Amino acid sequence: MQVEFDRDTCIGMFQCVAEWDGFEKDMDAGKAVLKNSEETEEGVFVAEVPEDEELDAKFSARSCPVDAIAVYDDDGEQIV
Repeated sequence: MQVEFDRDTCIGMFQCVAEWDGFEKDMDAGKAVLKNSEETEEGVFVAEVPEDEELDAKFSARSCPVDAIAVYDDDGEQIV
């Protein structure tokens, strides 16, 4: 499972941080940061979700008020 984070869309509500440890606050930028991620295109970051953290990753995506987070299954289908 992978999570994709569009940092340019992020408005810094940090609800994702409250739901999953895969995100952290960047108070200087006023946006969240997806830990252990790789920038795949400008402002878009992708990271693998550890198996035991999949539910939390889904909750973080659902909690984002601007839909800056998407979760994909192992086949590449968007599930959140």
